[in-house]
Amino acid sequence: MSLSLDKLRLLRKQAGDPKAVTPAAPEPPPAAPAPVAANDARQPPAERSVFAWVEQEVRHKPTGAAASTPAPAPLRRPEVGSLHRLLGLRSRGGAAPARASAQDRQLPGEEIAPGLFLIESLQPQPIPAQPLSLDFARREGEHVAPRDLLFFDTETTGLAGGTGTRAFMIGAADWHVCPQRGEGLRIRQLLMATMAAEDAMLATFARWLQPSTVFCSYNGRSYDAPLLKARYRLARQRCPISALDHVDLLYPTRRRYRGTWENCKLSTIERQLLRVVREDDLPGSEAPGAWLRFLRGGDAVNLRRVADHNHQDVVTLALLLQRLVREEQRERETLALVGQ
Repeated sequence: MSLSLDKLRLLRKQAGDPKAVTPAAPEPPPAAPAPVAANDARQPPAERSVFAWVEQEVRHKPTGAAASTPAPAPLRRPEVGSLHRLLGLRSRGGAAPARASAQDRQLPGEEIAPGLFLIESLQPQPIPAQPLSLDFARREGEHVAPRDLLFFDTETTGLAGGTGTRAFMIGAADWHVCPQRGEGLRIRQLLMATMAAEDAMLATFARWLQPSTVFCSYNGRSYDAPLLKARYRLARQRCPISALDHVDLLYPTRRRYRGTWENCKLSTIERQLLRVVREDDLPGSEAPGAWLRFLRGGDAVNLRRVADHNHQDVVTLALLLQRLVREEQRERETLALVGQ
């Protein structure tokens, strides 16, 4: 910033300098300037007036083209990666360093359609030889053939329901005779790895159903079945669920064991009644986050745990149904003996 002589004189006058009235004559330049004199011109001695030194600086400062203006410091180019990290943005191009490896994104099962995986297994066990009574569900005199039962459960993107919630996994179990492995409980699970795989998942699940199929679930009549019906309507596919029978095990379980334990959640019932203890089980409330993490490029570790959780759910439904049938039959036999 330059300082004119007029402003300098005004400052000297305000400071009480007696030389402020008349302008100071410029000192003649020395004939042979010595290095020390040059240093004195730049660094005022203690006895020289501060205003005289400033005035000399103003008078002898080169102006115009001769003035040497220091080159501005080059602007530092901002680092794009740092800005993205600061703003919480993901890089569009290139592989992110924190991106999961291919091994971490490995999904179980076989890809049967683009983005749709089928996980299938068989638990060897004898198939009930006789039709199962539904007296425990207050359906007096009704029976169901064991191989007509389809135990099912869904894993969804939320618990609120509505058109914004979708099932990203459908687990189903039925008694089946395998030519290679014999008879047992067959567990089949459909897992969506992309949003676009929903149509294929719904169509595949519909092919598993027969007119004689009887659904068996735990709170599925109020939650899972209505959610799937909505997804079939939104996908403009024929809904195969409405016409089928449905046995919901939640209500007879509540009637029989209400107050016995702290609650009647399926995890509590299987632990207290069926003596099933899960190891490294992922809570159902964390299933939506595991799936969304995978969709956003994260690992599949917790998504594989969701599949294990869903697998155990449908196996537990088969165990619970048989337990309720036996308990109801035992109570009726006891009442019949007492009545005699």
